[in-house]
Amino acid sequence: MAESATSGHERLPIRMLHDRVLASTEGEAGERQTGGGLVIPATASIGKRLAWAAVVAIGQHVRQVQVGDRVLYDPQDRAEVELQSKGYVLLRERDIHAVAAPRVEVEQTGLYL
Repeated sequence: MAESATSGHERLPIRMLHDRVLASTEGEAGERQTGGGLVIPATASIGKRLAWAAVVAIGQHVRQVQVGDRVLYDPQDRAEVELQSKGYVLLRERDIHAVAAPRVEVEQTGLYL
């Protein structure tokens, strides 16, 4: 069943179709810190780097992702949309590389191709 787009207590004026995922990148971008304590500014380019986003809505054919999950995606393969003055990323489920959620079990071996 399709999940409606929500942001806090307000509803977004959108309903996702098919295998589409709407994700918020707010709070995800910015400077990063390495394990050794070095700060890497957000403007630094490190080749092809994947990005994280929080899922706010899904279409009815999405099977592996739920609203509230954090997903890993390629920033070059995205479409951006602005709703109620906030920026979102529109993805297909197949363009998501990984899901980080409390329901994901650590014992799983990963993807099978």
